[in-house]
Parts: sequence; structure tokens; C-alpha cells
Amino acid sequence: MMTFNVKHQESYSSSELLLRSFFGYFYIVLPHAFIFMFLALWGSILTFISWLIIMFTGSYPESFFEYQVKLMKWSTRVNLRVYNLADGYPSFGLESEDSAFTLEIPYPENLSRSTQLIKLLFGAFYVIIPHGFLLLFRGIATMFLWILGWWAVLFTGKFPESWHEFIVGTMRWGLRVQLYMGYMTDDYPPFSGK
Repeated sequence: MMTFNVKHQESYSSSELLLRSFFGYFYIVLPHAFIFMFLALWGSILTFISWLIIMFTGSYPESFFEYQVKLMKWSTRVNLRVYNLADGYPSFGLESEDSAFTLEIPYPENLSRSTQLIKLLFGAFYVIIPHGFLLLFRGIATMFLWILGWWAVLFTGKFPESWHEFIVGTMRWGLRVQLYMGYMTDDYPPFSGK
């Protein structure tokens, strides 16, 4: 089972918050997105190849799996700054680490071929639609708390812990859906951010 936790800082920098808010798109999002776009394209190709390999062997190629996990960690590093859940600049690269969070995804030794086939054919109906519907509303609540959190950090230097955990829970839920639909686990994602 995947483990994802984000460190709740004792205090947050109001100056970093303002810098990210006004210029973050240019100095964080654009440079990371430009490089990440090419790596994610390769990740999509590896997902397709992995599905074929799983159908023949029943296992996800370990090096491909590790690559996908590194992509998830990179996007998480950036998202934590976009949501103002962590201070500091997110590092570039697949090998970079970040002390602001832990993301552990165990490698599955065996995957069910029939489950992978069902995901491919019917995943939109039994995963994407129900989870997407609920995540849409949770995403709206997340954006509301993100805005309130922005003001809290600006004036107090603190991000309320319950709001922080709710936003992290939304990210956790999304990651679980991504893992399942990316053929990286047979565990159906729970309808929860916990």
C-alpha cells in the first residue's frame, strides 16, 4: 500500500508565499513543466509497454516502475510549492529528494492480468467516473482551503494543520487513482484521502 505524508512546518515564510504567488508561474511552474513534459511523455510510453509486458508476464518491469515513481515524486515536489504546503524551491531531476514529504510505493511482484485488462476496457466507468466525480468536489473544497491557507500564512506565518491535512489527503487520493490506472497496483483506490 502506498504511503504519502507531507511534513507540516511549524512556520511558513510570508515572503516566499508572496514570491511564489506573483512569480511562481515563471520561476517554478514553467521551467519544471517544460522538462517534465518530455519525461512524462516517455512515462506514458513506458506505461503502454508495461501493460503489454504485464499481460505476458504478470509483472511490471521494475526499472519502468521506478521511473514512474520518480516522476510522481517530481510532480509532488512542485505541487507542494504550488499549494503552499512547503517552502523552498523544488529541485529538478528524477534522482532528487525532498525532505518536505515521503512517498513510498512498494513494487508489486505480481499483478493480475485480468485486472489490467478490466482496467483498460472499463476503468473509465468504475474508477475514473466515480473517483473523478468525488475528487471534483473535494478539489473545490481544496481550492477554498488553499485560498484561506494563503491568507493564514500571509498574516500569521502558519498553515492550519487540519487544512494542510485535507489538501494532502486530496493529493494522496489522486496519487492512489493514478497508481491504479497506471497499472502499478491491483489495489482499488479507497474513496478517501486518509
